[in-house]
Amino acid sequence: MKNYSYATERTCAKQINFSIDDEGKLHDVQFFGGCPGNLVAIPKLVEGKDAKEIADILRGNPCGARGTSCADQLAKAIDAAVA
Repeated sequence: MKNYSYATERTCAKQINFSIDDEGKLHDVQFFGGCPGNLVAIPKLVEGKDAKEIADILRGNPCGARGTSCADQLAKAIDAAVA
């Protein structure tokens, strides 16, 4: 299992930590900062799911006029990790 840390841009959350196992499954997603409700729910929803599939689902999900969101930033973090 490989561990990753991603510094977010233009979101309330400032950092996302997560792991991807040898089968490409996402684990231990943690957001630092941001809206507690969403940032507790997202890790529960994605735990053990295929990382690339989760990135495809979350990519482009905006939060207001920011042009991104915590979910979109997780997709970018996964993209960077699997590249």
